[in-house]
Amino acid sequence: MSTIEKIQEELDVLVQETSQHEIILYNDDVNTFDFVIDSLIDVCDHTLEQAEQCTILVHYKGKCAVKTGEYKDLEPRCSRLLELGLSAEIV
Repeated sequence: MSTIEKIQEELDVLVQETSQHEIILYNDDVNTFDFVIDSLIDVCDHTLEQAEQCTILVHYKGKCAVKTGEYKDLEPRCSRLLELGLSAEIV
């Protein structure tokens, strides 16, 4: 077995063991684009460009994964989005 294959196997196992969740943001007819963009920058640490892209996806597709990570990191962020009046959930 080559070194590259062994490293790849170790990486595959590590990725499988890390439990990743996503915050899904849903479209609504209440909040403005600017408010959603500002919220994503503040709560999810997005850049302006990331927040704009996610907001456009939410608008046209109905939903978008806005943050990926461990549940313990995502839970307070999702709660904050909900407090701001946005529709979101962790999956």
